This record gives sequence, structure tokens and C-alpha cells, in this order.
Amino acid sequence: MKFLWSTLKVRNMEESIAFYGDILGLKINRRFQAGPDMDIAFLGEGETQIELIEEKSRTEIELGQDISWGFEVDSLEEMMKRLEERGIGILAGPFQPNPFTRFIYILDPNGMKIQFVENSHPEVRK
Repeated sequence: MKFLWSTLKVRNMEESIAFYGDILGLKINRRFQAGPDMDIAFLGEGETQIELIEEKSRTEIELGQDISWGFEVDSLEEMMKRLEERGIGILAGPFQPNPFTRFIYILDPNGMKIQFVENSHPEVRK
């Protein structure tokens, strides 16, 4: 068994695609209408993707407070600079739970917690 994707219901598809494309570099893999009221987009290249779903009739979405998506970055400092340039505030951090790992949290346009992690341990780095 392999993990295929994680789904996020979004308030605004265009805003969400722009965020994940600009900040994370995720490209649209495929996008389609699933009826007159629903727009679906899969982002990312490779095995694991993000599925975004916008239901035009839904004005509110519910996100759990205890969930986040983590993305590895080469440089946490560079990511924080990039976020600042785009006016995106840091929700929490930076944290350093051990000598090799540093991370921060931000919120995406829908309120989803996104974690950016810098790993410097030689066994963790690819």
C-alpha cells in the first residue's frame, strides 16, 4: 500500500493554487470540474500529492486544529525571508527540538497549518 494524496477543502481554488505554487513550488498535476459546483485540482509531482476541492455552494470549511502538513526546505532562513517578502506571517517558531532540526508554522489561505522543516542531520538529508 502507498499513500497517494491528502485532501483539503478550500474557500477559493485560485488563491489556494497560487499559494501552493508560489510558496511551495507545487504545480498542477491535473484539474477538473466534478459537476457544476465542484472544482478539483491535484498538485505535486511524484507519489504523494495534495488534492484541493472547492465546492462553490459551501462558504465555510472546517479544519482540525491538530493537523498540519510538513514540507522540508533546504534553508529555513531563506523560507522565512521568502514568506516575509510575500507578507505571510509566521504562526509559531522557529523551534529547534534537537541540534539537527528547525521548523516554523504558517497558515495557508484556508487556515491549514503548514510546517517548514530544515533537517541538517547527515542521515536525514538526501
